[in-house]
Amino acid sequence: MAADAERRLNHETVARLTGAGFARHFVPLAWGGTEGTFTDLLAAVAAVGEGCASSAWCAALWSAHARYAAYLPEDGQRDLWASGPDVRISASVKPSGEARRLPSGWLLSGEWEFVSGVEFAHWLLLAALEPGGDGARCRLFAVPRDDVRVRDSWHSTGLRGTGSHTAVMEPAFVPDHRTFLMADLVSGRPGPGRGRCHTVPAHLAGGLLFCAPALGAARRALGEWSSWAARTQASGRPDQDGSRLHQALARSADDIDTAQLLLEDAARRADSGTRAERDVLRNRRVTAVGADLLVDGVERLFRTAGVHAGAGVLDRSWRDVHMAAAHQLLRRESAGMAYATSVFSALAGEQPVRAGTATLREVTAGEY
Repeated sequence: MAADAERRLNHETVARLTGAGFARHFVPLAWGGTEGTFTDLLAAVAAVGEGCASSAWCAALWSAHARYAAYLPEDGQRDLWASGPDVRISASVKPSGEARRLPSGWLLSGEWEFVSGVEFAHWLLLAALEPGGDGARCRLFAVPRDDVRVRDSWHSTGLRGTGSHTAVMEPAFVPDHRTFLMADLVSGRPGPGRGRCHTVPAHLAGGLLFCAPALGAARRALGEWSSWAARTQASGRPDQDGSRLHQALARSADDIDTAQLLLEDAARRADSGTRAERDVLRNRRVTAVGADLLVDGVERLFRTAGVHAGAGVLDRSWRDVHMAAAHQLLRRESAGMAYATSVFSALAGEQPVRAGTATLREVTAGEY
C-alpha cells in the first residue's frame, strides 16, 4: 500500500527485485545474464503482483528492456553490462524528441512520457525518429540515467507506484554503438550474441509481460474477496444472498484461472522461438483475451463486495488490473482484427502483411 500512496517504489523493494534477478533475466549470457524463459518470468512477475502490481510492472519492464538492449552493438552492450548484468533499464518506445545525425553518432533531446521505474534506472532506452524519414525509421537510443531529468507527471488511477514519469533530456551526444533500429526489435531479427529469447517478434511476447502483473493482482483480489465472503457467510446476515456469493466466487475463479492458462500457453509459444505470423497474432489475441478475463473477474468481485471493498487490497487490485488491461498491446478489438484478417487472407490464398513490420506503429504507441 505504501507504493500506491507514495506513487513510487521504495529502495528496499527495488533492491529485492534486482536481487531476485529480474534485471538480468534476459541479459545475454556473454555479460553474465540468464537468457531466461518467458514462462519463468510470467510466473515470477505474477507472484510479485500478488503483493504489489506496481512492483511487478517495474520488474517485468526491467526484464523486457534488457531483451531490447540485446539489439545494441557489442560496444553498446559493453557500456551497459561490463560491470555486471544487474542493470535496471527503463524505456519509452513511443517516438518523441529530436535526433540529429552527427559524424559519429546522434544529438538527442526532448521529452518522453510514461517511463516506468525511471527514478531507479541505471540506463534508459528512448525512441526517436530519424530526421527526414517517412516515419518508419525509428531508433532506440541508450542513454545513462544521469543524462536525463525526471519530471513528476505520473498521477494515475492504477499502478500508481510505478513512477512512470516524464524523462527530459537536454541535447546530449549518443554514439552510434548505443543505438539500433526499432524495426529489428519488432521483427525479432537474429544477430550475433542474441539468444532465442531475444529473437522473437515483439507481439509474440509484448502483451504477455504487460498482463502478468494484472494476473497477480487478480489472484490477490480473489483471495481477499473470498476471505470476506466466507466471513459474511458465517455471520448468517439476512441481507446477504448466499447463492450470489457462491456464483460470484466460482465465476471469477473461472475467469482468472482461464486467463492464467491462456497466458501460460502464450509464454510457452514465445519460448519455442517461433517466428510464424500465425503464432505471433495468436499470442497477441490470447493475451488480450486474458486481460479482458482478468478485468471481468475482478470487476465481479468488486461489485459484489460493494461498499465492503473499501479502500484496501480489493480496491487497489481493481484499479491496477483495469490500468494494466488498458495498455495499447492488450486491446482486444485491434488484436482480434489483426488475427481475423490474417486468417481470412490465408483462406483466400492472399499473401498477408508480415506481422513483424505491420505493427511497428502499435508497438511504439507507448508503455506507461
